[in-house]
Amino acid sequence: MITEAELLQAALRGYQAERDRLDQVIADIQARIGNPRGGGAPAPVRRTMSAAARQRIDAAQRKRWAKFHKR
Repeated sequence: MITEAELLQAALRGYQAERDRLDQVIADIQARIGNPRGGGAPAPVRRTMSAAARQRIDAAQRKRWAKFHKR
């Protein structure tokens, strides 16, 4: 007769084997789609902001700070 501990150990071995198989499938898919964690994908391009946009953001922030400190 199989004990509960033996049954759990067998289930654990089966689940670990399934996890290893799934890890391999996931790694293969990531390699095919160029996932950055796969190692080969380039970093995303950062968008630059115009000087006028930075000035608008600066002005809005100064206005928020002035309103906050006015209270």
